[in-house]
Amino acid sequence: MAKTGTAIAPSQGFRNLLGYDPFRGVFDFQRRALNEAMQNFEGDAAAIGAWTPAVDVYEDENTFIIKLELPEIKREDVKVTLDKNVVTVSGERRLENEEKRDHYHRVERNYGRFFRSFTLSPNANVEAISAEFKEGVLRLSVPKKEEAKPKQIQVEIK
Repeated sequence: MAKTGTAIAPSQGFRNLLGYDPFRGVFDFQRRALNEAMQNFEGDAAAIGAWTPAVDVYEDENTFIIKLELPEIKREDVKVTLDKNVVTVSGERRLENEEKRDHYHRVERNYGRFFRSFTLSPNANVEAISAEFKEGVLRLSVPKKEEAKPKQIQVEIK
């Protein structure tokens, strides 16, 4: 009779039934060390590196809308540029009271420079883009060209 893989190497569940797993301590140590390293890495990277603001992109029959969440960023710290058919939003969110950072217990919010770029549809009217910054949300409105808007025509059925 041929031996199967489970007969040769018992599963984790079977080892637990025996009550002794010689590698459990090693695995627990690795898991704890990895979790601690990831928490430290995430906190430091979030505090000092670039970040990406959340965005919603949608359209109605007349306009493409791009909304970016930019909390605690001043209007003058946000730059919107248009190059060919690509609109780019960039800026920076600075850590408040940076000199008192040693007294922080945890820094999970992202700080630093950011940028997002969006390739606009060929039927976007790039000459008429408008922007509004209100309550930490930047809203870019890009109207559609007239020929891109849906039209209804009367078709006579015979």
